[in-house]
Amino acid sequence: MDLNLLRVLDVLLQENSVTRAAERLGTSPAAVSRALARLRRAVGDPLLVRAGQRMVPTPRALELREEVGALLRGCENVLRPGTGFDPAHLRRTFTVQATDLLLAGLAGTLIDRLRARAPQVDVVFLPEALEGGPALRQGAVDVELGVLGHLDPEIRTRPLTRVPLVGVARDGHPLFEGRIDARRFAAADHIGISRLGRRLGPIDTALADLGLRRRVAVVVPSHTSAMLLARDTDLVALTVAQWLPGTVSALGLRTFPIPLDLAPLDLGMAWHPRTAADPAHRWFRDHLAASVRALPAPPDGGPRSVRRRDPHRPPGGTGGRCHGRGGAA
Repeated sequence: MDLNLLRVLDVLLQENSVTRAAERLGTSPAAVSRALARLRRAVGDPLLVRAGQRMVPTPRALELREEVGALLRGCENVLRPGTGFDPAHLRRTFTVQATDLLLAGLAGTLIDRLRARAPQVDVVFLPEALEGGPALRQGAVDVELGVLGHLDPEIRTRPLTRVPLVGVARDGHPLFEGRIDARRFAAADHIGISRLGRRLGPIDTALADLGLRRRVAVVVPSHTSAMLLARDTDLVALTVAQWLPGTVSALGLRTFPIPLDLAPLDLGMAWHPRTAADPAHRWFRDHLAASVRALPAPPDGGPRSVRRRDPHRPPGGTGGRCHGRGGAA
């Protein structure tokens, strides 16, 4: 059935007149009469009948009047752009994939922002368990956060910030007994951070350019486990400058600039275009971006970018990524 007939029927049942209905619809009385004939055949009822000089609705028409009006209003709501979004009444769960280091730095700020504005919004943080799969395309993840690379072609992205990596070791480590140059840095035993067990990365390339080589004595899957191991050994790990100063201090660790020409990490977010126009999803992405940008900036004189990192290579020199799906995040 032609749904345009519902609009004609709605106006006819309001006006009880073919002429007045035609005026409201911006068409001719003849066109409205033809539409009325089609409606009579479809419904199996005359709908409007003559009563002297005017037309009156049949009992069936009276039954349909409210129903047709409500149906048209529902159609208009379906086709109308989303309006009136109110985060205070939003009930929704968003899923974010991010590395443990990034999660530890921003989760508290993000949750505080959400509780103040949308107390019924929940967040599920996922580890890099979906690495290597199209999690955004499949809808398993709302937002991927971190160093982005190897994304599906339709994925939308937004750059957020650039952060340098720094070295971290226990307070009292022999490294802190003198100036930490590239040679002394390479001579220390290192902790690799890679969920996939990779041992080498850009740090090893930068050392090789200087004729140096380091030993990666152990590889762990997360930054958290690396920092805990560095606390209890003379191994050196990596972290992000200035993000967790309280945690670093509480663990009895100290950070130091990496004495190599290394590019900082480019952090961004990614999402699937099916959620791009969703006002709730857009609102959540904005607060996620604001939380990342609220992270403490590195101190003046900290590590700086000298050459740009190959986006297909993992940051940090251990084969690990600050975040990623191993080529799809």
